[in-house]
Amino acid sequence: MRSRAACERRRGRRGRRDRGQAAVELALCIPFVCLLVLGVVQVAIIVRDRIVVVAAAREGARAASVSASPAAAAARAAAGSAIGPLRTSTAIAGSAVTVTVRYVDRTDVPLIGALLPDVTVESSITMVLEPP
Repeated sequence: MRSRAACERRRGRRGRRDRGQAAVELALCIPFVCLLVLGVVQVAIIVRDRIVVVAAAREGARAASVSASPAAAAARAAAGSAIGPLRTSTAIAGSAVTVTVRYVDRTDVPLIGALLPDVTVESSITMVLEPP
């Protein structure tokens, strides 16, 4: 059986060997945590742009449905969105108008942008044509 003093000496030596272990583990984990945070930021930007594209398509479809010139009205309404150049196309089939809005979302968050390709966000909205 070991004496109490011998156990305390062994515990003291082990404590000195473990000193700095948490700092090393933190230094090894920080790059992965940073990549994870940057990935979440990039996904949040893409989701935000998706919401803006859907809203622009809805505004364009509404403007096209009540206008005498649907294609021009849809392009003007979609151009007022909060993000860069949107590609808008308008199709009229019978008594309905469909507006499709496309946006190429650049993945430009540092480190993550190099790993992910650019994302094309697209939304199509159909509304009934109303007489002007």
